[in-house]
Amino acid sequence: FFSFQILQNYKTDPKISRFLQNLDLYVLPVLNIDGYIYSWEKDRLWRKNRSPYENGNCYGTDLNRNFNSSWGSVGISFNCSSDIFCGSGPESEPETRAVAQFIKSKKSDILCYLTIHSYGQLILTPYGSTTKPPSNNEELMQVANEAAAALAGKYGTSYRVGSTALILYSNSGSSRDWAHTIGIPLSYTFELRDTGAHGFVLPAHQIQPTCEETM
Repeated sequence: FFSFQILQNYKTDPKISRFLQNLDLYVLPVLNIDGYIYSWEKDRLWRKNRSPYENGNCYGTDLNRNFNSSWGSVGISFNCSSDIFCGSGPESEPETRAVAQFIKSKKSDILCYLTIHSYGQLILTPYGSTTKPPSNNEELMQVANEAAAALAGKYGTSYRVGSTALILYSNSGSSRDWAHTIGIPLSYTFELRDTGAHGFVLPAHQIQPTCEETM
């Protein structure tokens, strides 16, 4: 939806035109392609990739616990059968390595990193592995609170703002934390609608409003 709106309206929407005149956007619609396909064909709520482990008797790493940021320290599992298996090592997965290599190649130009998940209606700041705030926490919180206010202005949807460890749960190896630790100042996770009534299986009629309010 985001990419479609940009491509369709950049010539006619003054806000989008100004935005693109001043910023470059790098958009990765789906990181976990193999897992995404598997979720449609076999297991609707599959979250990991499809890397084989244990001689093919076990599959998948949680890519959002596989980045090289306090990897393997908290909120993970070393058991391959777990949904939160963090892999055999930091960046053990090809998807994680590809993203990390690309971002590092552009690091000096990147101001903000966003990773989009569901669910919970949260805007999460670093870190997940510790409750100690980043050095620029005041800036992170200010930007996130302004984003939450703007988002609520569309349909009244309320998003909570805070660090992962403080308002959600502890975890390590996330792409958000990793992006911040390598020097990207503004790094966030958006946990989209809803707050639990439907969870991961959001009704179809809520999908477009979710896109519109977070645009």
